[in-house]
Amino acid sequence: MQFLRRWSRLAALPDLPARAGEWDAAEPVVAVTLARMRLLEVPRFLKWGKPVERLVRDHPGTTLALAAMRPPRTISTFSVWRSVREMEEMVHGHSTVPEPDRHAAAMVERRRRDFHHEFATLRFRPLSEHGSWQGRSGIVPR
Repeated sequence: MQFLRRWSRLAALPDLPARAGEWDAAEPVVAVTLARMRLLEVPRFLKWGKPVERLVRDHPGTTLALAAMRPPRTISTFSVWRSVREMEEMVHGHSTVPEPDRHAAAMVERRRRDFHHEFATLRFRPLSEHGSWQGRSGIVPR
């Protein structure tokens, strides 16, 4: 993968630039989120995050969507999208899916009162794919 963009900041990666390349809206993209939770905000995060998780998982533009947690504070997501355009439409609530504004609404709530100590979304260009995931291959669109 080739790093393209960072939204927000992580103390562990202080020198990671906000933008490191250009991209075409039609090309495939990988999105990775990394977050350290505020423990008292976990119930609120789950309330707002579960609908977003389902949105990403079921979105027609994703070819793979995974989430992981290292209790008690660390969470991460990894998603492969057919195109930057489809990913950005989902983020801004402009997809043609049921309840398309789930992600946008959760971000409004996050700005109102943050769920995290730290949070960042990273964008990558997939360069190649090797092997399979749970018997699937061809996850990165050509």
